Amino acid sequence: MRGLNERVAIVTGAAGGIGRAICERFVDEGVRLVAADIDEKGLTELADRLRGRGGDVLPLAFDITRFDDVAAAVARAVAHFGKIDILVNNAGWDIAKPFLDTDPDLWEKIIAINLHGPLNLHKAVLPHLVSGGGGKVINIASDAGRVGSSGESVYSACKGGLIAFSKTLARECARDNVRVNVVCPGPTDTALLRSFVGEGEYGQKIYDKLQKAIPLKRLGQPDDLPGMIAFFASNDADFITGQVISVSGGLTMHG
Repeated sequence: MRGLNERVAIVTGAAGGIGRAICERFVDEGVRLVAADIDEKGLTELADRLRGRGGDVLPLAFDITRFDDVAAAVARAVAHFGKIDILVNNAGWDIAKPFLDTDPDLWEKIIAINLHGPLNLHKAVLPHLVSGGGGKVINIASDAGRVGSSGESVYSACKGGLIAFSKTLARECARDNVRVNVVCPGPTDTALLRSFVGEGEYGQKIYDKLQKAIPLKRLGQPDDLPGMIAFFASNDADFITGQVISVSGGLTMHG
């Protein structure tokens, strides 16, 4: 992609399936990478793997729900690389339960990770994008935030909020040459999805049902997403902001 070589990107949730695929694509495009995750062991393994591909990688383990930790990590990234050009808010978490079976403690955890976390990253990173003359933000939301998803009520609310926030931020930051776009994956075959649908025969039935509902007749794979994200981060997307793209194999509704 044009204009990605030597850019500096922060990717959250880097040690997970989708995050790992994004990081690999960025490294292959010549991006200097800040790989962020709460999983320190997973980050170490990822950094070793990416450096083996020739990547310039700074792994940073921190909790995105704690603003002071986020601000300190971003400051460390800027001190290391001298700038930030791209932010990818990819970290997320959920557990499948009907809303009436949930409680406020669970709501708080879901909201902290999926909404407060991205807000913290925006607050810490945007000043560096603005002072650097511009940059790109790609927020990974979900089709659950566009059309709803049974068993994901609070998660859907967070992702819908992230979509609305991104559209608003795209308007506010356009004058500063910052583009903000959103990628909404549908069901994607990751460890998080497997934990979400559950193990055993019941989980496999849900998994199979999801595949049948998708017009392309397969779940998304982590490698289906990085191309779109790299495009939004590149010079090819310089005149695109405030857009929400679904990557779901043609699926338009969840159960």
